[in-house]
Amino acid sequence: MQQSNEHASAFPKEVCDYLAGFAAKYDIADVLRYLESAQALKVLVVGEAIIDEYQYCEAIGKSSKEPTLVVKANSTEKFAGGILAVANHVANFCDHVGMVTFLGTENPQEAFIDEKLNSKIKRFFLYKKDSPTIVKRRFVDEYFFTKLLEVYEINDEALDKADNEQLCAILRHQLPSYDVVIVVDFGHGILSQEAIDILCGEARFLALNVQANAGNLGYHTLSTYPRADYVSTAENEIRLETRDRRGDLKGMILDVSQKLGCGQVAVTRGKYGCLCYSTEEGFFEIPAFADRVVDRIGAGDAFLSLTALCVAQKAPMEVVGFIGNAVGAQAVATVGHRKLIERVSLYKQIESLMK
Repeated sequence: MQQSNEHASAFPKEVCDYLAGFAAKYDIADVLRYLESAQALKVLVVGEAIIDEYQYCEAIGKSSKEPTLVVKANSTEKFAGGILAVANHVANFCDHVGMVTFLGTENPQEAFIDEKLNSKIKRFFLYKKDSPTIVKRRFVDEYFFTKLLEVYEINDEALDKADNEQLCAILRHQLPSYDVVIVVDFGHGILSQEAIDILCGEARFLALNVQANAGNLGYHTLSTYPRADYVSTAENEIRLETRDRRGDLKGMILDVSQKLGCGQVAVTRGKYGCLCYSTEEGFFEIPAFADRVVDRIGAGDAFLSLTALCVAQKAPMEVVGFIGNAVGAQAVATVGHRKLIERVSLYKQIESLMK
């Protein structure tokens, strides 16, 4: 198939060949209809609210008295991240979106969050005692856009009994009202085993990401959850789950699928694209479509947000991975959550990739 796509010339030959084969296999309308019909889904998102703060600075040099890098502060940019970003992505494609999350009783930042959230999102805010709303502050060299240091404002202790009871009561009350539940568990202490058991036992369709990060590395893996309908995870996260640094990725996916009784799994692999699996269709390798990488923060959350809507509608897993990689390409081309995934721009990108 001739590549008339204006973006295809920026891709390696193997990506152009993949796009040609995909376009011969699926109509554009067949792909887009899963995003169109997602509008009717009722979706609940659950996880930690995180403020992603970028402190832009300029390197001055080394301290004269100690081996310390010295920088000059220039400006600050804040984003609604974590489950807030997931809710915003989903709300751009669905009319009915709810969100369950914890803010902190100390410096809750509720006014900022209200300003950044899509107005259609129904908010179920709880407040964790003796805690701030989580802030992840990154010091970024403005010229090279190099992240120099990351500082967490966080209380990642487990919820106390009263807070946990509140969370579990809201989940029990709300879960029956939603077609799809998307859980992004950042491992910062808000999801107790009791809450996890409620989510796994009562969600009609459960889409799951259990994130590995600096605050939980080695202590927080997928097997915390006994069940999911769809798992989206990064390659390093599934390798942590299976304790296998170099082994065959497909074997790890089969292991996770069996352990969680999960029929659909997507593993994101950065510049290598994604590897998708379903028990009915088998494996699909989809290359990355990003021709420009600015910032990878939030790309996996965006991938999960949109692919979960497609998997819930029983979309073919190759189509799921294709849409996910189109979403990922948009997500890594912007700083933080400066630009959300929107319907029109995603449609245009998918149409461009398939022409």
